[in-house]
Amino acid sequence: MRLLRAAGLGLLIALGVGACVPTAVTRSPQELAAAQHAEQLARQGQFDQAVQAYLTLAQQTGDQDHYRVLAAEVYREEGALEQAAPLLDQVRRARLQGEDAARYDLLRAELALAHHDAHTALQLTTQPAPVPPALELRLFELRAQAMEASGDLWGAARTRVQMDPQLEGLDHTQNRKQILDLLGRLGAEPLKRRGAAMKGGDRMLPWVNEALTQLGVPVAQPQPDLNQPVGTMLPGANANVREGYRMPARVALLLPLGGNFTGASGAIREGFFAAYADAARNNAPRANVRVYDSGGTADGALKAYQQAAGDGAQLIVGPLTRAEVAAVFGQAKLPVPLLALNHPDDKSLPAGGATEFGLLPETEGAQAADHMVERGLHGAYVIVSDDDFAQRAAGAFKAELEARGGHVAGMATLPPPGKVNYANTIGGLNMPKSAMPLPAPTSSAAAAVPAPAPAGSTAAAAAPLAQPGADTGIFISMRPEQARLLLPQMQIAHIGLPVFGTSHIYAGVDDAAANRDLDGVEFCDAPWLFDAQPGLPSHDAIAAQLPAARGTSARLFAFGMDAWNLVPYLDWLRDHPGSYLPGASGQLAADQFGRVRRVLVWARFQDGLARPLSGSLQLDDVPSAAPPVDQTGGIPAPAGSTEPAPTGH
Repeated sequence: MRLLRAAGLGLLIALGVGACVPTAVTRSPQELAAAQHAEQLARQGQFDQAVQAYLTLAQQTGDQDHYRVLAAEVYREEGALEQAAPLLDQVRRARLQGEDAARYDLLRAELALAHHDAHTALQLTTQPAPVPPALELRLFELRAQAMEASGDLWGAARTRVQMDPQLEGLDHTQNRKQILDLLGRLGAEPLKRRGAAMKGGDRMLPWVNEALTQLGVPVAQPQPDLNQPVGTMLPGANANVREGYRMPARVALLLPLGGNFTGASGAIREGFFAAYADAARNNAPRANVRVYDSGGTADGALKAYQQAAGDGAQLIVGPLTRAEVAAVFGQAKLPVPLLALNHPDDKSLPAGGATEFGLLPETEGAQAADHMVERGLHGAYVIVSDDDFAQRAAGAFKAELEARGGHVAGMATLPPPGKVNYANTIGGLNMPKSAMPLPAPTSSAAAAVPAPAPAGSTAAAAAPLAQPGADTGIFISMRPEQARLLLPQMQIAHIGLPVFGTSHIYAGVDDAAANRDLDGVEFCDAPWLFDAQPGLPSHDAIAAQLPAARGTSARLFAFGMDAWNLVPYLDWLRDHPGSYLPGASGQLAADQFGRVRRVLVWARFQDGLARPLSGSLQLDDVPSAAPPVDQTGGIPAPAGSTEPAPTGH
């Protein structure tokens, strides 16, 4: 009830007596002064005195109903709603107009809910009569409560979604939690049916998808609209003014600087300051930046955030691990806006004033499915490693492919690292074989592996498609050394289907001899690794100077670059759907929940070298948000997981 009571007193004070009095009533100077005094008493929290002042006005003037309604509102704000009931009983509803009538009905509805009379409350809050804008939030809150009490969970959720854009701070956070709770109580299957029947522009669809995700159901990823890049030069005398650019004066960067997080944080920090230095060539305003050690723990992140806020930071970037982000989001209020570099481990929505920029494996899987469908491939076999990134990418791939009318013919997980014979995995999928012999594998190690065994092994068995190979591909998510074993063994088994993968498959450096077995494989990745995004500093030039910009850690470096590049455009991206930032880690757009989504580029191995398709930036206008983790030197996964990376990857 906190939201309702606050809105009630705010209305009482903001409107004043003159604004809420019917225009036909003429007030004497003495009456206006007395009413203003009663209003001041209410503002000061002297509720009993304010009630008596209004009741005195009711006795001394000709507008008894108006002042009794105001007295009832004061009782409500005091938390003594039951004391308002006798006053309302004396009010003649038929004589009320406009805001007085609306307030009377809302008070009656709130009393009905307090007495467990949801039917009456619903009648009072769904009347066709217009409600003044200042009372809308209160009306929606009571209507949502009445619908929930009546068992209409869907209607209650829709009403709260209608409220959502008008709320701020803790009220906003609480309302979003209630929306997802209401939808979750409907159950996964009813939600899936509703979602399937919705059109793309339905404002409930993102909420349904979010609720299903929190229920553990993989859902199709929303496609961001990439209509207009940020930073367009504005006409005028100052040629350095860019549309949407608003740089805070002081920025704090929160990262865990020690322990297992040293490598990941170091790459992100170096990328952040490389982009900071590059911004100087545009003569754009830059913030003063201070780095704080978040320690890699929830307590450490909270202390770092609070210290940065106390030091005057106007925007805080970080922290990095999921546990850290969840802890900062868990505060009752965020005094300073936040750009979190991860998603909380409880999958909750961003807190009010917060934006999330994370690297989710689910979005790479979804983009791979969309890419295959764009290629005319609607069937897929899925082969992934047993790590968390690959498993989550596979789940998202399957959900997205099925949402776009495709189907997964079979799924298999590779044996644990150390096993080199994938024959049972390949044979168990019953994939269609090529009519023509395939080129012999180039890897001598792979050539020594026996041919795949027939179906009936550790893989998830599946029947071949009706038209073998006609519109079918293979999706993989695994490390380069695993792919170098798998692909030659599939050639031996005469499996010639096209292969598509996540960025896992590319180690971030050219190695033609080692990667020749991967020729033809297409994968999504960060554009900066291929210098495919115009306007950014050269990857090769920076990598020649900074080790953190080389190999797989280059993706973390690009992530850090984008963390800085997002700083002046966060508000613009959030307030202008369809706008996007051409970033190092992808094209970056913000969704309605305050999450930054990435769209990656596609590359292909040819003669053992990974090159972007068509030699330049190629986009499918689909979501993706997960660079693979740098596993060299024991660097932990910064955005998909807080766990240190396994050794040997």
